[in-house]
Amino acid sequence: MQGAFIAILTFSLGTGAAPRYVCTYYDVVEHLNISSHSKLHTHILPKTNLKEPMEVTMDFLLVAILSVVEKLQTVSFYFVLDLRWKNPFATWDPQDFCNISKVVLPMDMYWSPPIFILERVNGQNSNLDYVTVMHNGRFNSTQTFQVTLTCSLMILKFPFDTQMCNVSIASYLHPVTDLVMKTRRTAEEIMKDSQSFFLTDGEWKFTNVSIIEHIDALDDGEFSVVTYVISMDRRSILYVLNLILPTCALYLLDMAVLFGPSSLEEKIGFQITIILGSSMLAVILNNILPTSSNKPPIIVVFFLGTFLLMIMAVLDTFFLLHQQHKSLRFNKTLRSFQQEVLVTRTINKLPTERPAKEGTQRLNLPKKDQEKGRPGNPQRHLPEQDSFLLVLEKVLLYTHFFLSLVFFAIISIKWSS
Repeated sequence: MQGAFIAILTFSLGTGAAPRYVCTYYDVVEHLNISSHSKLHTHILPKTNLKEPMEVTMDFLLVAILSVVEKLQTVSFYFVLDLRWKNPFATWDPQDFCNISKVVLPMDMYWSPPIFILERVNGQNSNLDYVTVMHNGRFNSTQTFQVTLTCSLMILKFPFDTQMCNVSIASYLHPVTDLVMKTRRTAEEIMKDSQSFFLTDGEWKFTNVSIIEHIDALDDGEFSVVTYVISMDRRSILYVLNLILPTCALYLLDMAVLFGPSSLEEKIGFQITIILGSSMLAVILNNILPTSSNKPPIIVVFFLGTFLLMIMAVLDTFFLLHQQHKSLRFNKTLRSFQQEVLVTRTINKLPTERPAKEGTQRLNLPKKDQEKGRPGNPQRHLPEQDSFLLVLEKVLLYTHFFLSLVFFAIISIKWSS
């Protein structure tokens, strides 16, 4: 042994070559013999025991809620997914390579779990196509996703709604007998880290995340699925200021016009103008909400109810105006009829033998009879003529006010329930 060592040392000194130390990443890669691997190794599941499934653990971190489109029933998330698995065919002893315990390699050098997001309709994956390989065969891959997902948005309480959208991650190339996907941390830990790294402060507020691990049974086998349920609340202040408060203000203005001292003709003009302004707000709401849903949102009922109450106020004003004109025509006809009857009775009282002076007598009626035959002052008989109209107007106004209170109370209860 000592002679062999002396011979090697003598050869090295004779050739002038220094002894080579394996202390580089290239030596680790050469030891792993990656260059001799065929592409088939990147697609075959690295298992030594075929009876036990391979375990892939994952960690989820929500970074941003980019957009929520109610019309299309889609939501866009930006999140980070960290995957870990073990490959028993990629190991080395760190002491043989100057304590090098990990290397970073391209993703396509070894097998990696194929990830499917069930709700995904669009998006882009990370450009970080690298994986960290530990000396014990543990692989770690961190990828970022900016994806658009389908989500069943329940907009019944819009804009005071809370939405829950799923991010289901599975690998449908390997059944549950070969590969099992599990989460590495609890929902509370994921929630805490996600809130600390959350970037956006827009319309939606990230409130909670829950984890569901389940088996998805298909025709060709059963597959492991991990679902992250993301809960988010809408910040409703913008919609309250732009839609709800202006509608309430227009309705209060409509009530003020209805109870105001203006003439009925002026009231109708003001009320129609208010209805046109309310219809513009309804057009803005129509551009936001989806075209179909199982139940109409409460805000739609709110807009429709206020619109119908405004229409009812216009109809009440038209009805009162019709009754007023009808009463005026009736009073005019009655006064004309009374005057004709009085004149006829006065003529019948004159002597029949003096027809020549009939015209003179008609013109020289007694002062008391002239006052009876002359139309009276309309203001003097106004209480008797318009008492029914005043009572009818009060009944319609207070009925309209009571219906308004009941409607707004029901809407408030539904929104707060």
